[in-house]
Amino acid sequence: MSADLIQQLEALRPSLLRFAQLQLRNPVWAEDVVQDTLVAVIERPQNFAGRSALKTWVIGILKHKLIDLLRSRSREVQIDVEPDENQDDAFDALFAADGHWASPPSAWGDPEATLARSDFFRVLELCVEKLPTQTGRVFMMREWLELDTEEICKELGISTTNCWVILSRARMRLRECLELNWFGEKAAS
Repeated sequence: MSADLIQQLEALRPSLLRFAQLQLRNPVWAEDVVQDTLVAVIERPQNFAGRSALKTWVIGILKHKLIDLLRSRSREVQIDVEPDENQDDAFDALFAADGHWASPPSAWGDPEATLARSDFFRVLELCVEKLPTQTGRVFMMREWLELDTEEICKELGISTTNCWVILSRARMRLRECLELNWFGEKAAS
């Protein structure tokens, strides 16, 4: 075990912990899954073939550990139910009577250049943290952990229709947050 690898893992630990906490919304579980991830890396450093960045490889392991934890503790997961009454009105206000955007999304520039900037991911992370608990959780399970809808519904005890509504609301809120904090005029000034 090289001292360099240990230092790199220590530097990655805070971002791994934030990633796990965003998904699990439980600091104890997040700490456990990050520790399991780091132990897996330390026990088998020879599995890192160098075909990707170390961070990418470790996050891949973390994603699998998160999925395993969600599956094993699916009956223990506590989900805070938040009222969505005013969300319907806000969502409806985004569209005209004919179903088209009331105000179309602004141009976001070159997506590849934006994704290359690490600051974007910090803003995205903050936007995801602002989502209601269940909305953020469903979004993370679908988009970051890449679970299919059926698996998400089973884990959370929700219907397919409810899952799609939650994902749609998450995307709308993330769009709004990114437009205000990243792509919009406020972020540029």
